[in-house]
Amino acid sequence: MRGDKVLLIEDELKIAEFVTKGLKDAGAEVTHVTDGVTGLQVALQDAHDVLVLDIMLPAMNGIALMQELRQRGNMRPIIILSAKIDLEDRLESFEKGANDYLPKPFYVEELVARIKALKLKASKETPESITYKSLTLNLVNRHVDWQGITTILSPREFSLLGYLMRSPGHIYSRQQILKHVWAIDFDPETNIVDVCVLRIKRKLERKNAGMASPIESVRGVGYRLCIEALE
Repeated sequence: MRGDKVLLIEDELKIAEFVTKGLKDAGAEVTHVTDGVTGLQVALQDAHDVLVLDIMLPAMNGIALMQELRQRGNMRPIIILSAKIDLEDRLESFEKGANDYLPKPFYVEELVARIKALKLKASKETPESITYKSLTLNLVNRHVDWQGITTILSPREFSLLGYLMRSPGHIYSRQQILKHVWAIDFDPETNIVDVCVLRIKRKLERKNAGMASPIESVRGVGYRLCIEALE
C-alpha cells in the first residue's frame, strides 16, 4: 500500500483514528473528513486511489455520496464501513456503487487487505469497451450502446449485462449471476437478479422505441444474451 492515497470519510473520531493509524502504518497516505458534503467535494477535487466511508454521515449519507460520485463518472473503488449488517443494507450499498462492504467492528488488517485486493483488480489492464454484434459496453463510463442508442446503467446492472456478454447464447443460472455480480451469499429465493434484469430490459427497450431487449429469460433456468436480437 505504500504511497496509496486513501480518502477516509468517517464521523466517529475513535474509529477514524484507529483506521488512519492502521493505514499509515501500512504505508498509505490518508485524508480524513467527517461529513458527507465535504467528503464529496474532496473526492471530486483530489485524486485518491480508494475511498473508505461510513453510511451514517452528517450533511450527506454515504449512499447519497456514492450515487453522486458514480453519476459524475467517478469510478474509484469504494469500501463501505458500517455498523449496519443486514443483507438489505449491504445490497443497497452494492447497488449504489460500493465495491466492498466491511461491517463494524473490524480488524484494520482486513481493511488493508481489502484495499490491496481492490487496487490489484483496478490496476489490471482492461479494454475500454467490449462489443458483440450491435451491443457495446463502454467499460470507462459504463454506457451501453445498442443499435446505435446509448443508455446509462447502474454499476450492478452494467456488471450483470457484461457477465451475460461473456458467452452470448449461454444460459447463466440465477445462482451463477448472484455469485459473479454480487459476490456474496444469498438466500436462493431472492428475486434480486430478476429485478435487476427487469431494470436493464426496461432501460434498453425504452431507449430503443419498444424493441425487445437482447436479454432473454429461460423459464426455470436463468438468463442469456439472445444472439438473434443482436443481429
